[in-house]
Amino acid sequence: MEWKDFIDKERDKEYYLKLKELVDQEYNHYLCHPDYKKIYHAFSATPLNKVKVVILGQDPYHEVNQAHGLAFSVLCSKIPPSLVNIYKEMETDLGVEVRQDGNLDYLAKQGVLLLNTILTVRDGKALAHQGFGWEIFTDNVIRFLNTLNQPIVFILWGSNAISKKSLLNNPNHLILTSPHPSPLSAYRGFFGSRPFSKTNDFLMKHNLEPICWVKA
Repeated sequence: MEWKDFIDKERDKEYYLKLKELVDQEYNHYLCHPDYKKIYHAFSATPLNKVKVVILGQDPYHEVNQAHGLAFSVLCSKIPPSLVNIYKEMETDLGVEVRQDGNLDYLAKQGVLLLNTILTVRDGKALAHQGFGWEIFTDNVIRFLNTLNQPIVFILWGSNAISKKSLLNNPNHLILTSPHPSPLSAYRGFFGSRPFSKTNDFLMKHNLEPICWVKA
């Protein structure tokens, strides 16, 4: 099975038809992010059979030249504070220097599904598309991943992501939780949580290639 098969099944459901109508109206009348063609970029960048890690975000960054369909990832040189803190934790966790250019495509290509729970947003208005139906879609994605026997690490940062833990009960998977990397909460337990080394320890224990968290 591929992501296309899963998404095609969702597209036939009543909630999704309403979701698409709302999203299309928003994109027709307002500037929205990411680019319409990039809404499902997380799935095209990380094929289903390659998924080894899932990092959950909330909704896309809402400024121009930021969101491109991957949670926490941006295409601009101005790195958002949460991503700055993610890079900081990478460096202290792994004892390396990380190239901070904002684009996390290199992780997606290695099997890290960078999934926002809401896939679109109106420019300048965080959570503008909350309640459209994206939460149903991404909950179904998480439930589906939970059924897979391939070992997967779920990295849940902050209360919104941690709330999805109730959808996960497969003993083949590892769930890592901590406060969000936002400057408002990073010092309450995100820093020092060592999610990157813990993830690689788990993957290697299951004879899987570890993630190269440092961009070449």
